[in-house]
Amino acid sequence: MKKIGFLSFGHWTPSPRSGTQSAADTLLQSIDLAVAAEELGADGAYFRVHHFARQLASPFPLLAAVGAKTSRIEIGTGVIDMRYENPLYMAEDAGAADLISGGRLQLGISRGSPEQVIEGWRHFGYAPAEGESDADMGRRHAEVFLDVLKGEGFAKPSPRPMFPNPPGLLRIEPYSEGLRERIWWGSASNATAVWAAERGMNLQSSTLKEDETGEPFHVQQAKQIRRYREAFAAAGHQREPRVSVSRSIFPLVSNEDRAYFGRGKDGDQIGVIDNMRAIFGRSYAAEPDRLVEELKGDEAIAEADTLLLTVPNQLGVAYNAHVIEAILTHVAPAMGWR
Repeated sequence: MKKIGFLSFGHWTPSPRSGTQSAADTLLQSIDLAVAAEELGADGAYFRVHHFARQLASPFPLLAAVGAKTSRIEIGTGVIDMRYENPLYMAEDAGAADLISGGRLQLGISRGSPEQVIEGWRHFGYAPAEGESDADMGRRHAEVFLDVLKGEGFAKPSPRPMFPNPPGLLRIEPYSEGLRERIWWGSASNATAVWAAERGMNLQSSTLKEDETGEPFHVQQAKQIRRYREAFAAAGHQREPRVSVSRSIFPLVSNEDRAYFGRGKDGDQIGVIDNMRAIFGRSYAAEPDRLVEELKGDEAIAEADTLLLTVPNQLGVAYNAHVIEAILTHVAPAMGWR
């Protein structure tokens, strides 16, 4: 069995060909797609976070709304850039969204992805400490966030509070039991995957990865996952960690599918991103029988317990629901995922 969800980047553009002309379109259709995915039997609704872009940027109102409109599906991010975050305020938002959803939040965080603007986190009021990189700052924010999610008191109460306090030091409220175990780290390298394992986070293996060996993307990603699991066990954590990978997968079952995605298969791509030689995984698009055979060769999908399907949100809710349904119907049973 494998959990299957969708991952939306939440693009919008005023282009007449876009099904999402505005931010409002994207937000409302994101909620509708989560509801549709739950009805189809999918396991997760995940959303990308990008600042200064015509994409989803403020996840917690969206996560809370999805939580209020659904009852079973997991709700998450992939990923929140921790360079931009106040960890304590974020813990309040995350606790509230998790309580609204009944404990279904699966929160992906990371040091962030390449930006639309130069050092955008400075506009949010954050700057690295002396001798610290922006990536270090993101990881520092993450560790503070993880610490306060434990629910332990740390703030000295006022001797003259507005409302009566419980005894002892005060914690961040609202507190949601178990959320600390449902935090994921988005990792693009073996080293950061090990770092996440040591801190007891789940792993979201990135849509791109540092090209560390020159091997195909899925092979490098599978090795990263295995190293992560070894480090998680070595750190002495008592639970089984979760691991997700994301893929663009399109079963060609209609003429519309073939018109959009039937132009032949893509291979891995190599590029330089943030001064790092990176490898990007291929997309999968084929008739269902052929698609299944191709997916059986993807080592990283086999290693992961969760598969996130990157969806073309600008094609609208109905089409994206069709893609999810096609995968659940034509691909998942043949792969042994259902």
